[in-house]
Amino acid sequence: MTLFSRFFDHIGTALDALVDSGALPAGLDRSAISVEPPRDPSHGDVATNAAMVLAKPAGANPRALAELLAAELGALDEVTEASVAGPGFINLRLADNSWRDELALIHAEAGDYGRSRMGEGRSVNVEYVSANPTGPMHVGHCRGAVVGDALAALLEYAGYEVIREYYVNDAGAQVDVLARSVHMRYREALGEDIGAIPEGLYPGDYLKPVAEKLAAEYGDRFVGAPESEWLVPFRTAAVAAMMDMIRADLAKLGIHHNLFSSEAELQAEGKPAAAEKWLRDHGLVYDGMLEAPKGETPEDWEPVELPLFRSTQFGDDQDRPIKKSDGSWTYFGADLAYHFQKSQNADELIDIWGADHAGTVKRIKAAVAALTGGKTRFDVKLVQMVRLLKNGEPFKMSKRAGNFVTLADIVDEVGKDAVRFTMLTRKADAQMDFDFAKVVEASRDNPVFYVQYAHARIASLKRRLADAGVAPAAPDPARLDAYELGLVKLLAQFPRIVESAASAREPHRIAFFLGEVAAAFHAWWNMGNDRPEARIILANDPELTATRLYLADGIGQVIRNGLHLMGVEALEEMN
Repeated sequence: MTLFSRFFDHIGTALDALVDSGALPAGLDRSAISVEPPRDPSHGDVATNAAMVLAKPAGANPRALAELLAAELGALDEVTEASVAGPGFINLRLADNSWRDELALIHAEAGDYGRSRMGEGRSVNVEYVSANPTGPMHVGHCRGAVVGDALAALLEYAGYEVIREYYVNDAGAQVDVLARSVHMRYREALGEDIGAIPEGLYPGDYLKPVAEKLAAEYGDRFVGAPESEWLVPFRTAAVAAMMDMIRADLAKLGIHHNLFSSEAELQAEGKPAAAEKWLRDHGLVYDGMLEAPKGETPEDWEPVELPLFRSTQFGDDQDRPIKKSDGSWTYFGADLAYHFQKSQNADELIDIWGADHAGTVKRIKAAVAALTGGKTRFDVKLVQMVRLLKNGEPFKMSKRAGNFVTLADIVDEVGKDAVRFTMLTRKADAQMDFDFAKVVEASRDNPVFYVQYAHARIASLKRRLADAGVAPAAPDPARLDAYELGLVKLLAQFPRIVESAASAREPHRIAFFLGEVAAAFHAWWNMGNDRPEARIILANDPELTATRLYLADGIGQVIRNGLHLMGVEALEEMN
């Protein structure tokens, strides 16, 4: 049990004692109680809002309740001071042994330090990437892919059973366009001069291998055949080839989904119709007229009766059609059925979407709320686009795909780790510049270098120890000074950061925290440049050397755990 979770339990025990004494009524909701470091470190090591949260439902004065609770907590052996601040916050100062024990816990739990049980017994479906299967992954998909994958790893570490899902949009008009594009390349593969690719078709050379394979399989059978004969087999082959390409692109980033769901299969199995029936049975779909478009009404607009979902009951701006006038499903209608399917197999849902889909968030949230009776937590995380730069200037890469920069182009240029870490250095909904020069720069201004360099420095200490000829000794954590215990206090935040990041669905918090840890380690390392007695390795003091190595290894362990969540390698050496 980590330090902050232990104090959460201590507070629960103290509250139980107040209930037993009659100072506090039983049965109060304690779910909003927090245990965290005070904003000002001079106030102590641990702070809680317990009295502030419970005072009103208990009919008590918050400061008076805080005084009672502080007295209970102050009696703990590991608490040296318990004080009440402001209207009722409680600050605790801990004995040094608490931090020595936490460092021992880091070593004992190793790769599991920070792992949480907050999601135990719950499943969460994280759907991310879900790019149309019409070509290779491009830079626009890259950030969402990394955010979704890191979030999935974070939730798994927080105790959830995680489903990593990719929704294959293989039922829309775009896959018919793909099939027609491949048919042109098929004719080209058989020797026909097809000239320029017509506007509206996919022009990329990546379709040539697909067409050559079809030419080898079918010969000239479909050269002059009507579209009705070749559209389905060409579409099936092209989508399968594009998905193979997409999987290979994602693998370059270390991303592997465990479930691929097909929109075409969803529709073939009648899932949208089943969702419509369920919604009609519950009075949430009706046949009605859409309002005329706002502003100037187009001349060809006619009111048409359509099946409409009552999304306004759930906070949307207007009720939404689930079918078009020709009877086919709208994108929303199919998406509604897909989310219904997902909600039947997971307790919580998360979608990672590009920011250009922001306008559809309200309606899909309304749909999930309706279909699940509001019982399924559903989050949509919007991811902003990435601007490519080099040395601060717009960067034009050669484009293998013909007219866009691919994900593979970027990974090949700077490496998986630089891409993944950099994509997590800002909140997903904030604009991002990806500077090809900065992300490989060996400076503290480059977060991925700064964190990996901290780990590599720690790994180098064992080699340096052998070179220095320091005799082996056992560490004595009692010799850690106040500054060094301050480093342990920082490391002790990691389990709390994991839980808060998982709860908020914000994996970038791990990157921010690792930046803090790396900066603190480098500062400690650099102290030895000015003060020889502050060096980690001291030839004349094997015990203190072993103790500082023990601390350094604890720092390295937390860095490794955080990088693992981000899908980034913890380097042992950096050239």
